[in-house]
Amino acid sequence: MRFFAATADPTALDRALAYPADGPVAALTAERIREEIDANQFRPEWIWLAEDEDGYILARALWWGRADSERPIALDCLQVRSTVADPAALATGLLDAGHATFGTRPLYNVSLPGDWRARSELAQAVAWRRESGARAGLSREIERLRYEWTPAAGLPEAGGRLTFREGSDEEFLDAFARVSSGSLDQATQDELRTKDAGQLAEEDMRFYLDCPGERSWWRLAELPDGTLAGLAVPSATPYNRNVGYLGVVPEQRGQGLIDEILAEITRFHAAEGAERITATTDTTNAPMAAAFERAGYEVAEIRMVLEAPERA
Repeated sequence: MRFFAATADPTALDRALAYPADGPVAALTAERIREEIDANQFRPEWIWLAEDEDGYILARALWWGRADSERPIALDCLQVRSTVADPAALATGLLDAGHATFGTRPLYNVSLPGDWRARSELAQAVAWRRESGARAGLSREIERLRYEWTPAAGLPEAGGRLTFREGSDEEFLDAFARVSSGSLDQATQDELRTKDAGQLAEEDMRFYLDCPGERSWWRLAELPDGTLAGLAVPSATPYNRNVGYLGVVPEQRGQGLIDEILAEITRFHAAEGAERITATTDTTNAPMAAAFERAGYEVAEIRMVLEAPERA
């Protein structure tokens, strides 16, 4: 078996693009891959193939990054031919080869419909992907709900109990640290087992500063007397406006203030002309999921995230 990037020879990229976009887990078409390559978000050196001794392509892995990324951020598509007897083993070899070249283990996002567990063929396809991810070092698993808001849902009410203002980096660092305490977000819980709230706040700040959204969009949420209630970090992806980060400090929770913070982010993006706003939350974070639904967001898909434990 040979594992190689699409830079290996002049025909490799064309062969990768010719791989069929089939199987029960949604895959990417050649047209979509070319669009991502043109945007510098897929690159030939991030597209990997597995071929047998006869030169027949048996598997394909596509890693994604932002246009200015030095290394890939996420595995976006992993496919193995249905004729392969042990797809998990072959996929593991392909992932290991890519990871060794990248010098990192990017997370793997598997986009799924809400009923995937009830569909046997799809459940089996997910099972070997989970197994190969774990074998290749992506052993931490988080299942997330991806929400979307469109203008047809209408704008959530502004509320009126909170005021929003710009803040300094120091104020936002403090706010990030405070809202992480007692968070129901699984990744936040995992990360706080290995670092303190201040370290996590610095990492969160760096992440959102590196996203396509603008720092000038961020707002601190305060009660009428100036007491900090939480923060609103509207953001963006390369494709859509995004909720980004939001939270309420522990001492102000249980009053429905998250609804006002989410409404602020939604109304901000809508005022800028957003036709779609995306958001995600863990399946275990029932209060946040309920807040999205009250604000008119609908579940578009379930996203299974497989990542290396050292990311925590």
